Amino acid sequence: MPQLELAVESAEGVRLAAAVGAVRVELCAALAETDGITPSIAAVEQACRVGLPVHVLVRPRPGSFTYNAEELEVLEGDVVAALGAGAAGVVVGMLADDGGPDVAALLRVAEAARSHSPAAEVTFHRAFDAALAAGVDPAEALIRLERAGVNRVLTSGGSPDCTAGLPMLARLVELGRDHAPQLQIMAGGGVRLELMSALVRSGVHAVHTSARNHNHSTGTRTSAADPLLAAGMAAALAAGG
Repeated sequence: MPQLELAVESAEGVRLAAAVGAVRVELCAALAETDGITPSIAAVEQACRVGLPVHVLVRPRPGSFTYNAEELEVLEGDVVAALGAGAAGVVVGMLADDGGPDVAALLRVAEAARSHSPAAEVTFHRAFDAALAAGVDPAEALIRLERAGVNRVLTSGGSPDCTAGLPMLARLVELGRDHAPQLQIMAGGGVRLELMSALVRSGVHAVHTSARNHNHSTGTRTSAADPLLAAGMAAALAAGG
């Protein structure tokens, strides 16, 4: 069955993830405002003390996923700092001028991470969906990620959310088997409880969610995870959807 990963912003979120049986968390800051940026090192240290594997989002700013040399230097430094603070892995996403994953930048970051922590895992975030939307061949994109030493990719199948992206998610799983067998496909983006059965059937290796309810009055998601929703999602995955 797919693993469950929760996107959280604090140690409290890590404790919730542990309570519902998530296998790890992605720790970020300003999730509602920016879709996530790099959290502070103090927040990383505090989250890591809970005991669940913490994968830290390293995204120095909101906006595009192409970075200049100075930004890449900051990104690399934040990766090493996060691992030094106790993180089990990092979550990054850099795109090259052709719109596809930037292998050179990813290799640089992965090598820096594993020089510090040999077991560190690297996840490529939803910059992957921007690559697919730009017309990059999905098989080529997956090949690039595996070549760069990435462990998993977070994606909604190139669509705004996983509901629309279900067909591509299933295709990515198939393409991964043929072209990037070491790379895990993790579904994320607009994940809802009623979508769990379809995500299980798609064959994805993991499901990523913030477990935040939709606020119909504002048209946005609530700022904090709903413990009942998170537990329901975990139970649905454990039951095979």
